[in-house]
Amino acid sequence: MSDRLVLQTIGALSLAVVLVVGYLVLGRRADHDGAPGVAAALPLVNACLNATSAALLTAGYVFIRRRHVTAHKACMVSALLVSTLFLVSYVVYHSLAGSRPFGGQGWTRAVYFPLLVSHIVLAAAIVPLALVTVYRALQGSFARHVRIARWTLPIWLYVSVTGVLVYWMLYRL
Repeated sequence: MSDRLVLQTIGALSLAVVLVVGYLVLGRRADHDGAPGVAAALPLVNACLNATSAALLTAGYVFIRRRHVTAHKACMVSALLVSTLFLVSYVVYHSLAGSRPFGGQGWTRAVYFPLLVSHIVLAAAIVPLALVTVYRALQGSFARHVRIARWTLPIWLYVSVTGVLVYWMLYRL
C-alpha cells in the first residue's frame, strides 16, 4: 500500500470518527433520569480507560528514553488499544444516553468549558496524529516517527488527562 493511500485512509477514518462523535455529542441530550442500564457505568469506564491510556503513554515514553524499545512498543500499542476501546465505549454511551449538560456554577464553569473545548479540539486532532505516528513506526521510518511523536505524545497525554478531569467535573463535582 502506498504512503499516499495510507494517509488518505487515515484522513478519511479520522474525519468519520469526528463526524460520528460530533453528531452523537451535539445531536442528542441525555434523559434527566440518566443513562439507561449498563450505559450508566460507561462514563466511569471511559475515565478509567483515559487514565490507563495516560499511564501507558507515560510508561512508553520512559521506556524509550531508557532505550527499552520492546517495552516502549508494548506500552504504545496498548495505549492505542485502550484509546480505541475508549472511543468505542464513548460512542456507545453517547448513542444510548446523549450528552449530559454541565451543572456546575461559578468558578467551575470558567474552568470546565475552556478545558472541555481544548479537550475536544485536541481529541479530534489526536486521531490522525496517533495513526500516522504508529504507521511510521510500523513502516520502520523512525526519524519521521520521532518527529511526529514529539507532537503526538504531549497532545495524546493532554487529551487522556483532561478526559479524566472532564469526567470528574461533570459527574463528581
